[in-house]
Amino acid sequence: MSTAAKKLKLYSLEEVTDKYIGKHGTAKRDAFEQELKIELLSGAIKKARQERNLTQQQLGELVGVQKAQISKLENSVTDARFETILKVFKALGATVNFNVQMG
Repeated sequence: MSTAAKKLKLYSLEEVTDKYIGKHGTAKRDAFEQELKIELLSGAIKKARQERNLTQQQLGELVGVQKAQISKLENSVTDARFETILKVFKALGATVNFNVQMG
């Protein structure tokens, strides 16, 4: 092993996030985590739709919204109503579980 490799320090994701985004409970960290959750939700919608071989248009028709709304949901462009998100998952035959933790 080279000297440079021996001196390489590894950091956890938590350490890097704390350093560059902020500690838990800060406004910047809360905003970052909210955005991350929206990205994950958007990805889940798109993946489920594609696995069921549905177009955005077809999913929109099942849910009762325009194709543009499905596109916005999948691309995290809009803050969708909770009711719409639940309708999307229902149309996809997905089970939705929520975990609410009070601090």
